[in-house]
This record gives sequence, structure tokens and C-alpha cells, in this order.
Amino acid sequence: MNLYTRTGDKGDTSLIGGRVRKDDIRVEAYGTLDELNAFVGQTAAEAEKHEVLQELVEELIVIQHELFDCGADLAYARPGAPLKVNAEPAARLETQIDRYSAEAPELTRFILPGGSSAAALLHVCRTVCRRAERLVVTLASEHPANPEVQIYLNRLSDYFFAASRVANARLGVSDVEYVRSAEVFRKRDPK
Repeated sequence: MNLYTRTGDKGDTSLIGGRVRKDDIRVEAYGTLDELNAFVGQTAAEAEKHEVLQELVEELIVIQHELFDCGADLAYARPGAPLKVNAEPAARLETQIDRYSAEAPELTRFILPGGSSAAALLHVCRTVCRRAERLVVTLASEHPANPEVQIYLNRLSDYFFAASRVANARLGVSDVEYVRSAEVFRKRDPK
């Protein structure tokens, strides 16, 4: 099997059900998901170095598979194609976000991406995820697209934020507070 086909040499590529230019919004969206997936893999490799982050590594591998599912759903050029992403992954992320938010130190100010290497990489994932989400919003305004992908990406960026804070906490590294930030977050209600 050759890795090259030469079919895209003139600037177009295949989708499931058609061909489009390589700069088509659909290709931009799933290409950005591919970029995000690469950063998630890098983050998992970094987190693998720390015993206290093994749960996170396992979650990131699940997320990598889900990002492939999202990309597959975005690659469909014909309506009515079978979709892979449903509401379950976003609901699972909400549970993880709540658990991590409860574990991390209370947040009162904006924070900067950083602290530990793992947390810094999770922030890279968060920002690339937000870009992917913006592209999916644009795609959905122009073409049919699975709405569950957009919901999933919205939750996923929040997950990356919560996970970055937990990574720092578990590694004994403080979040980096934005020095000019006022106290912008409310205190948690004790339960």
C-alpha cells in the first residue's frame, strides 16, 4: 500500500460522499480535530511520566478515539449518513469536569496556561479545541453537521481546563494566576 495517492495534488480531497477543495470548511474543521488529537497524544505521553496522572492518561486515550469519531462525522458530505457521536460522551465529560473541579483548589482569579508541563499541554489542547469548535460552528451554519460534535467540543474544552488544574494540584504545582486579575469567581457553596 502506498501512502501517497497523488489524487490531491491539485488541491482537492475526498470526503465520504464527494470531493472538495482542501481549504473547504469541512476539511478545516476535521483537520483541526486531527491537530487536537495530536496534542492530546503528546499530553498523554507527558502525563504518563507521573503515577498520579494515570487516570488522566486513560481518559485522554478515550478522548482520542472520540475525536476520530467527531472527525468521521464531519467528513460526511451527504445527508443521512450514519453518525458516530451521540450525547453520551459529553455527559461523561460533565461528570469528569465536576469531579475535577471539586478536587482542584478553589479558583478566584483568572489563571495563565502553565504550571506543570502536563497542565501547560492541557491548556494547548483547550485552545486548539476552542478553535475546532469555532470551525464546527461555521461549518454547521453552511452545511448539515452532527450537532453532538459541537456540544462535545464545548464540553471537551472545559474538561481540558479542569484537567489542567487537577494535574497541577496532583503534581503539587500551583496554577499561575494572572497578576492583574480581580477576584472574578464566586466562592463555592458549602454542601
